[in-house]
Amino acid sequence: MSAEKLDGREAAKSVRNRIAADVRSFSETGRSPGLGVVLVGDNPASLSYVRGKEKACEEVGIHSREIRLGADVSQTEVLETVLALNDDEGIDGILVQLPLPDHVDERRVLEAIDPSKDVDGLHRFSLGTLMLGEEGFIPCTPYGVIELLKHYEIPTNGRHVVVLGRSMLVGKSLANLLLRRGEYGDATVTICHSRTPDLSVHTLQADILIAAMGRPALVTGEMVREGSVVIDVGVSRVDDPSKKRGYRLQGDVDYEAAAERAAWITPVPGGVGPMTITMLLQNTLDAARHRVEMSGSGSAPR
Repeated sequence: MSAEKLDGREAAKSVRNRIAADVRSFSETGRSPGLGVVLVGDNPASLSYVRGKEKACEEVGIHSREIRLGADVSQTEVLETVLALNDDEGIDGILVQLPLPDHVDERRVLEAIDPSKDVDGLHRFSLGTLMLGEEGFIPCTPYGVIELLKHYEIPTNGRHVVVLGRSMLVGKSLANLLLRRGEYGDATVTICHSRTPDLSVHTLQADILIAAMGRPALVTGEMVREGSVVIDVGVSRVDDPSKKRGYRLQGDVDYEAAAERAAWITPVPGGVGPMTITMLLQNTLDAARHRVEMSGSGSAPR
């Protein structure tokens, strides 16, 4: 068997076309949705991610504003920056690019974001609504995984989904989405993690295997069930002298080996990554719409 590719770039293009049309419609209120991005330090990966997000915003018509702070910035300054964006009527969504420097309390910064602008879905209010199955902002990567499955019409209801990784950013949040009622919920979910003995016992039972542990090539071909769906969320830099940059990006799955057994598989890069950014755009648009509804005036507050 040779797996079909779950092309995140193709799926993201389709979703972004829809978002762009919705943004044009929203702009009839008098302005476009606005995203404020806070970038602390000069981490190369973070800089690359932010550039990608800003380019995506431009493509769909969302206004983005980047606020860059030095690596030695105080926690007070970071908090003041977030609070200023909370009060900025031209900003509908706030994204604090992670990771933050060690001296800055990440959780405290995330909790300072106004929940109505928490488009990354990481405030405790957003995570609580997700756990309760209520409407709210969904963390972008789990959201992107579900939308990728929808694009390729791969339902999860009645299927056994094994998630490798228990982070709130991906594993726990994704498990809660998969447990919701509906065609792209109603799954039987198993969560494995770094302390789970003999992962293959669980992965070989998976109809859908989702790897999100950040451990390069953790999942070998022998760990993949024949005919399953494999979604690789992990992205790591692996030294590779043959590459111009001296490294290559490697997922949590040995792609070539897994593709011989799976029916569907995501590549790295080009799989979940484009969908993560796309769902940030969707959350920002939804935040702007919500503010219009809350203003009761037919236009977003200024």
